[in-house]
Amino acid sequence: MGSDLILYILRRHKTGETVGIYSVCSAHRQVLEAAMLQAKADDSPLLIESTSNQVDQFGGYSGMTPKQFVQCVQQIARSSNFPFERIILGGDHLGANVWQKESAVAALANARDQVIAYVQAGYQKLHLDATMRCVDDPPLPLPAELIAERTAQLCQVAETARLSGEEALVYVIGSDVPQPGGATSSLDQVHTTPVQSVEETLYLTKLAFKNKGLEHVWERVCALVVQPGIEFDHQQVFDYHPARAAELKTFIEKIPNCVYEAHSTDYQTPLSLRTMVADHFAILKVGPGLTFAFREAVFALAAIEQEWLNGRKNVSMSNLPVVIDRDMAENPVFWQHHYQGDDTTIARLRKFGFSDRIRYYWSQPKVVACLALLLNNLSVHPAPLTLLSQYLPAQYEAIRAGEIPNQPLAMIYHKIRNVLLGYVQATGMNVHKNSSPISDRS
Repeated sequence: MGSDLILYILRRHKTGETVGIYSVCSAHRQVLEAAMLQAKADDSPLLIESTSNQVDQFGGYSGMTPKQFVQCVQQIARSSNFPFERIILGGDHLGANVWQKESAVAALANARDQVIAYVQAGYQKLHLDATMRCVDDPPLPLPAELIAERTAQLCQVAETARLSGEEALVYVIGSDVPQPGGATSSLDQVHTTPVQSVEETLYLTKLAFKNKGLEHVWERVCALVVQPGIEFDHQQVFDYHPARAAELKTFIEKIPNCVYEAHSTDYQTPLSLRTMVADHFAILKVGPGLTFAFREAVFALAAIEQEWLNGRKNVSMSNLPVVIDRDMAENPVFWQHHYQGDDTTIARLRKFGFSDRIRYYWSQPKVVACLALLLNNLSVHPAPLTLLSQYLPAQYEAIRAGEIPNQPLAMIYHKIRNVLLGYVQATGMNVHKNSSPISDRS
């Protein structure tokens, strides 16, 4: 019932309810565990999405194919005692993204195979992103007609790959799509998509669907990606300003079955998130903001470990921040083309940048071992409240209130869930228990 649930929630939005759905765009285990804990508490569905460069038919940077990612999510759901049938799986930026340095023919062939792999693995929501330029394409921005034609091609492949009797797919389209994972360099300003571009995208894509015999699929195009004037780069956040998106809000109200999907909502305030949903950005996507919260929690725990356990007999220190930074310096492929400045600036951005390039290194074997040691140290030797108050004040309060135990993993989950709570409240996911089919599920 994954795609049906999305359509159900969005139909409620289109009839005037200020509701929506948030999407957790991450393959990070502790982030997914925290998200499942939150969805369990809310008795809500959980939309999890993998990005095209993260998971593809060749493994992506995560080392997982779509089928393997689904199996990973299933395993985490079992260990978290979360019903897998309440998880909706989505694919983000499916298209030529990974193969932009290749010819259009080669890149689109890979993109089609990628879409097939996602569909056959059981994904139910597909963001078809045909905005990426291949080496022999015209200069950016690509012509709207070309984007529409390629979007229709990918949709046709997806529909063909869907097995008979399986749940229908839902699609997200767009021709003004923010960069996956946030801005790759420092920004001075962020634009807002003009309404004329949105109108053109809808018209041309609907026509391209019709030309390929996909008229019956068009009603399952549930959202459009636009730029609402928000973004984050390494050191700053561009906040949502309703006035800048006023024309977009008015326009989408006249389009049946369709809302906006907002990318790069990471680090927006809870008030901004609620306002965005009210302005019909009813699908909110978040990724780096969650692993940023994970990193904050882990680094705070590492600081507590140093204060609490350094010098004790029979205790080996994790030294996690040092180890992961050394790993990043020795293997700079995931950050070296993103950060600029002197050595001091780059060292700071590696660890603390909003773009959170450190998230690519948590799965490295040395880092995994250090994290396990850190968690074990503070599990065997629980930190005193005084240090928790200093380094993790919100989690200190939760421990004092009896909401979570004085255990490091519980504090990490709590830190991540505090970020998710802004999305829960903005989308109304915590009130679905008594108003959606979710309440009928185990």
